[in-house]
Amino acid sequence: MEQARYTCRMYDTYDEEHENIGRLNKTQQKREIAELHDLAKSLSKLDPVALEKMDLPKELLQALIAVQGMKHTAEKRQFKFIVKLLRQIETESFHETIAELDAKKEEQDKNFHRTERWRDRLIAEGQGAMTEFMDIYPQADASQIRQLVRNINKEIAQNKPHKSSRVLFRLLRDVICQ
Repeated sequence: MEQARYTCRMYDTYDEEHENIGRLNKTQQKREIAELHDLAKSLSKLDPVALEKMDLPKELLQALIAVQGMKHTAEKRQFKFIVKLLRQIETESFHETIAELDAKKEEQDKNFHRTERWRDRLIAEGQGAMTEFMDIYPQADASQIRQLVRNINKEIAQNKPHKSSRVLFRLLRDVICQ
C-alpha cells in the first residue's frame, strides 16, 4: 500500500519558476508558525473598527472578529485557522500597523502617567510644584489649577468624593498632551 505524499507550500522553498529547490528545516518552520501565531494574537486584540481599517481579506477579518468571543479549545482551533489564512497572504504591512498602534498606545500610557504624577505633585507639594509646572507648560491656566488644588484639599479634609481631582486630571491632560 502506497502512502500519499503531502507537500505544503509554506514549508517548501521554490524559485521563481516554482521548482522545488529544498525544504526548510523543522526549526525554521516552527519559528515561522510561531511568528504568525503571535501576529494572529495581536490582531485578535484589536477592536473590529481597527481591523476593518487594515484592509484584511474578508475571511480573515471574520475569523479575527469571531475569535474575540471564543474560549479555550474553540479559540485554539480558531487561531490555527487564522494562522492558515495568514500563511496565504503577505503579512509585513500587518506587522507595521501593529507596531504603529503599539507605539501610539505606549505614548498614550506615558502621557497618562505623566499627568497622574503632575496631579499628585500639585496636590502634595503645592506652590513649588505649581511653579515648576508653569515653567514647563506656560500655556496652562495657573489660577484655575490653583483653585482646583484648593478644592481637592477641601474635599480630602471633608471626606467628600474627589470630583475636583478628576477635573484637574482632565485639565492637566489637555495641557500636557497639546
